[in-house]
This record gives sequence, structure tokens and C-alpha cells, in this order.
Amino acid sequence: MCSKIFSYALILIFGINIISTNACTTAIVSGKYTKDGRPLLWKQRDTKNFQNKLMYFNDGKYPYIAVVNSDDPTGSQVWIGFNSAGFAIMNSNSYNLNVDDTTLVKDRDGVIMKLALQNCATIDDFENLLNDLPKPLGVESNFGVIDARGGAAYFETGNSGYAKVDVNDPKIAPYGYIIHTNYSFTGERDLGHGYIRYLTAEELIYEAIGTNDLDYQFILQKISRSLKHSLTNIDLSKYPLTSIDETNFVPFQDFIPRYLSSSSAVVQGVKENESPALTTMWTILGFPLVSITVPVWLTPNGALPKILIAKYPNNAPLDDLAIKLKDKCFPVKRGHGDSYLNLTAILNIENTGILQKIIPLENKIFEESKWRLAKWYNEKINYNEVYKFYNWIDTIIFAEYKVLANQYIE
Repeated sequence: MCSKIFSYALILIFGINIISTNACTTAIVSGKYTKDGRPLLWKQRDTKNFQNKLMYFNDGKYPYIAVVNSDDPTGSQVWIGFNSAGFAIMNSNSYNLNVDDTTLVKDRDGVIMKLALQNCATIDDFENLLNDLPKPLGVESNFGVIDARGGAAYFETGNSGYAKVDVNDPKIAPYGYIIHTNYSFTGERDLGHGYIRYLTAEELIYEAIGTNDLDYQFILQKISRSLKHSLTNIDLSKYPLTSIDETNFVPFQDFIPRYLSSSSAVVQGVKENESPALTTMWTILGFPLVSITVPVWLTPNGALPKILIAKYPNNAPLDDLAIKLKDKCFPVKRGHGDSYLNLTAILNIENTGILQKIIPLENKIFEESKWRLAKWYNEKINYNEVYKFYNWIDTIIFAEYKVLANQYIE
């Protein structure tokens, strides 16, 4: 513990200028309320760091996989991930905890999450880490964590302390889930951001739990890409479709997917009697309306799908393609053009919109994943099968996105 605290202290002293622009919509769902009894931890990352990739790490007590910025050569900060103990962590920035705080040290969220993945197996371990780290922490963040023992909680964390919000406490979360955007429940009232996104996610999750439909696929396909707006009651997915040859610009503010959305990921935990090796991270790398879900598991050799990784300073191939396709969704580059979505690019009358094209392929990936997982839950994870599955995923995604690139990318 002393060595990691010392390392963190050095970062605080010599690395004050790391800048974070995260916003994000997040949720944790207890396994008691999901479709298959396994907990879910979700983060829709909103940031100006559009270039992302996955990295495998073996630089701590536990190996782990995480989403990192492509311009971070060593993966010094991570934004969502899980480790070999079945512990997973993510965050959303809060803007109502450090009110009137003049501390210069800030934006240490990614550093703390890396420390957690390196060293923590349980949510109690993470709480101990927060207690032991030197103050000020340099954060204003809602950290979300789950573990392989059924633990699930948010830690609303400011510079000097935190408040634990237990997802398994029926008095706090009567329906087994908690959502966070960019404010904290224990922070200054009416400050912060993301109130409309919060209500949209709340409506969708509440309804899904009522019909026993809540799983990782629902979150990634129906929530991370939701075109509903809880304040105006608009649902862009129900707008009349136009031809691909026409533009159909719509105002695009305060939806869950935003211009700044750079990835979406769900960590699906395990039941208490299952191996942590079965922890799965379902990852959409890139703008969720044009990118596709890929599952990953920790393997002995650290292998990951080639579509999700890259050597510094390169960007992951899938994210590169998603950034280019996203340009077709937001073609206006001056003024506030990023506030207007060209709906035709993702949904059109010819059924050739980007989202219309990737959903069938994504459904196929889900189907292929589910029967493999069912087998591994009954037996144990087979890493040779994982490696072959990764190769298959790379092949079919590269092929489909080549078609999309020919259609949409000049």
C-alpha cells in the first residue's frame, strides 16, 4: 500500500496539468435485477478525447483491461475496465462536490481508476484505497464499482472525502439500480450537468426491469443509442425517414448519445459462485451511433481483438473508422454544427443508414457470444476458443466496415 500511495503522491506533485473533459452517463445494476442474475456496470463516455483504444496491463497485483486515450503512451489513466479478480470500475465527472474548492490538483480520476484495477479485488478494497490515498485527491467524480462477490456501489468522491451509495441497499436503490450523470446526490443541489440524460436513462432502465429485459445488450442497443429526449418527449427514431440523397438535420442536445460520446462499455460481472475469468466487457469503441459492440475477456497472453488495439501513437482501427463515419452524422463544421445531427446518415428510407447496417452484424456477434458464454458458464472459459472468436470478430467487422467506408467515406 505504501508504494502505491507514494507513486500517487509523485503524480500529484509533478503531474498537475493532466486535463480531463469527461462528462458521461453511467449506471450500475445489481445482479438481483438483471435478466441473467449478473451485475452490470455501464459507462457512456463523453469527452473531447475521441481517439480511444483498449489496452491489456500486467503492471500491478492483478492483470486488467481498460479503455485508454490513444495519445497516452503508457496507459497512465484508464476510463473503464476490469481485472482478473472480477473487480470493475468506471466514473462520471461530478460538478457539485468541490464547490468553492481552490485546490490546484485536479482531474486524477483516471489515475485513481488505474490504481484500483492494479490493486483492488472488492469494493471494500477500493474504499480502503480512497481512505489511504493522500488528500486532496484531485477528483470530483462518481466512481462506480462492482466485484465478483456481488458488491456494487458508487463512491461520490471529492478532494477531501467520499460518500458511498450502495446499489444493493433497498432503501437507496429499491429496484436494484443507480444512475449517475454529471452531478452527485450528496453534492450541492441543482448544480452539475446531465439532469435530462439522467431522466432518459431512468425511464428506459425502469421500464426494462419491469419487463425483465435489462441486460448488457439492452443497455448498449437501447440506452447508449437512445434517440429519446426525456424533456421534450421527442424520439428521433420515430421521425419520418428520408432518402439517403437528402439531409435531415435535427437538433441534437441532451440526448444520451452526444457529439462528445467517444465510447460505451458494459462490464458484465459474474455470480458469486462463478469464476472471475468469465467477467466480460462489451465495448463500443467510438461514437455509439456508428460503431459496434465487441466483447472481450482477460486471457493469459493478454490478447484482444485487433480491431480494438493499436501501438502508440496510433488509434484503434474500429475507432478510426467510427470517427470518419461520425463526420457524416455531423457534416457542418462551423459554428455550432456539432449540435445538429444528420439523421439520414444513420437512419434512412433505403435502410442503408450506418446504424441500420451495423445492427444485424452486432446481433450476430451477440448471438455467437451468448452460446459460447453459456458453454463456459457450465464448464470453464476456453482461451483457445476466445482467440478464435477474436479472429472471427476481426474478420467480419473489417469486412462490414469496408462496405460502409466505400459508401460513406470518400
